[in-house]
Amino acid sequence: MDFARCAFGLVCPVWGAWPVLEWRRMSDLLAVIMAAGQGTRMKSRLPKVLHRVAGRAAVDYVVQAAAEAGASRMVVVVGHEADQLREHFQGQPLELVEQRQQLGSGHAVQQALPLIESLGNSAVVDRVLVLNGDAPLVEGEALRCLAEHHTAAGAEVSLLSALVADPEGLGLVQRDAAGVRVVEWADATAAERAGHEVNTGLYCFDARWLARELPRLTLSPKGEYYLTELIGRARRVEAVPTTCLDGCIGVDTREKLADAERAMQRRLRRRCMAEGVTLIDPRSVFFDADSTVGADSIIYPNTLLQRSQVGEGCTLGPNSMLRDAHIGRDCTIQYSVIEGSTVEDDVTVGPFSHLRPGSLVQRGARLGNFVEIKNSSIGEGTDIHHFSYTGDAEVGRGVNIGAGAVTVNLNTESGVKSRTRVGDGASIGSDTMLVAPLEVGAGAVTATGSVVTHDVPPGKLVKGVPARVARDVRQRAR
Repeated sequence: MDFARCAFGLVCPVWGAWPVLEWRRMSDLLAVIMAAGQGTRMKSRLPKVLHRVAGRAAVDYVVQAAAEAGASRMVVVVGHEADQLREHFQGQPLELVEQRQQLGSGHAVQQALPLIESLGNSAVVDRVLVLNGDAPLVEGEALRCLAEHHTAAGAEVSLLSALVADPEGLGLVQRDAAGVRVVEWADATAAERAGHEVNTGLYCFDARWLARELPRLTLSPKGEYYLTELIGRARRVEAVPTTCLDGCIGVDTREKLADAERAMQRRLRRRCMAEGVTLIDPRSVFFDADSTVGADSIIYPNTLLQRSQVGEGCTLGPNSMLRDAHIGRDCTIQYSVIEGSTVEDDVTVGPFSHLRPGSLVQRGARLGNFVEIKNSSIGEGTDIHHFSYTGDAEVGRGVNIGAGAVTVNLNTESGVKSRTRVGDGASIGSDTMLVAPLEVGAGAVTATGSVVTHDVPPGKLVKGVPARVARDVRQRAR
């Protein structure tokens, strides 16, 4: 399977905003992802699997892990707020089935039974991974090991297990001469409770065996059908230990959501530093899983990156936020916010600047204190040093924009915004108002305090309120 490499070495298949997934080969693995639960303890109108961890919905990490494990087909079982899940997965190469009644994990997998039967009988797949959609920390490598061990052992059921210090309330894995079995905590003896290996609830099944046994599940006293019943029916059960239970626990409360966020941030920070990035205080830097940072960059405390790409050799922060930003090489961003904008190489931004969506800052430009840019292009080598607003503008190369200069882009009576164009080498004096639509020619100069309401010819100096041509520029501003 060919994966695109994204956040700090994460190899992930993603759709929509993620890289496009291409299959290298068809495997024999089907993944069934249970995402139908309401998550009442979340107290949210949003399905629990759509709550975000490091910028992505929890279920997206499970889809990613299944793909990394080699799943050639995926089916997601939806239920509560199914329309939201359909919208979330729209256009992705997976199938959705609906669990209209919430009757347990076994009942959820039964909704995928027609697909399991058809694929198993036609030998398209011979193994079925069953995963929880609210477990964002699950790792593809652990699932791949589970599936490979399942095949090598010739098992009918394989489960991922974990060693924990406190197993109370969890299903206990028991190993003896007869094989592997799982005993629920409430039913366990004192000797069985002395063990520390627990069932994580992640399974790999033989496809044909599962298709035969799923319809035979019995209703529990609580009125639900449980997958764990299949463990007792299997001739051969395997338990494959994983290093940490945290990677398998479902997120069904806000507290667990916060725990998952902390764990994912630790994972992303480690991978970022392994790629050659210096984090001055790792605990105060926050990423999402769709951001990248180039080697030899330095990130100072209280910096946040969301869906942003940063080139090599940059300095970010302190106290900066990048959202949907593309930053070139060797840039410096201090105490600033950059949203939906592109910054080319060798650019300085800040302190205390704000680039709003649709902005392009070209190579070598310098934006200083309290500079706001919106939906504008700033040319190479242009200086905008302090206290100014540039909106809906095209600013050329080598322009100097003085303190307090403003592009007046909105007509408040008509509600229409117009554009301002400033030619190469022009100089906009401090406290100049450029009233759009307007064009300032190359090499032109506006005097301090001017209100410019008409186009300025190239090489001319204008001044006054309203500004008028005073004379030719004696020498170029830059």
